Amino acid sequence: MIGILIVSHGAFGEALIHSASHVLSKRPPRVRQIGVTVHDDPEAILPQAEELVKQLDRGQGVLVLTDILGATPSNIATRLLVPGRVEGVSGVSLPMLIRALTYREETLATVVEKAVSGGVAGVVHMTNDACNAANRS
Repeated sequence: MIGILIVSHGAFGEALIHSASHVLSKRPPRVRQIGVTVHDDPEAILPQAEELVKQLDRGQGVLVLTDILGATPSNIATRLLVPGRVEGVSGVSLPMLIRALTYREETLATVVEKAVSGGVAGVVHMTNDACNAANRS
């Protein structure tokens, strides 16, 4: 099972995990988060993040999700990446997290692909036609 670490601003990561738990009817195992505030020193958070990656990796790898590319959380997340072992995706959303959780028994590369596709597919211009089509499926 691929471990998942969310590195995001404030309580956003915990809110995503809580929402995913609601959708899935249980809190998913081996999912953790670090919330970064304006008062945090990124150099102080990095060791905590590295420790969480170690705890989450049971040999299949870890997916690190972050909210905004180029912001402090993603800068911390970037320093955790090890190609093929610890991969990262920015722009985390609930559809992205649900997709990653759904496929995390697959390879890390597949989970990365599914997370990205879940994020992309989760962005829809809400028109009557789109909403009616979604309600029919």
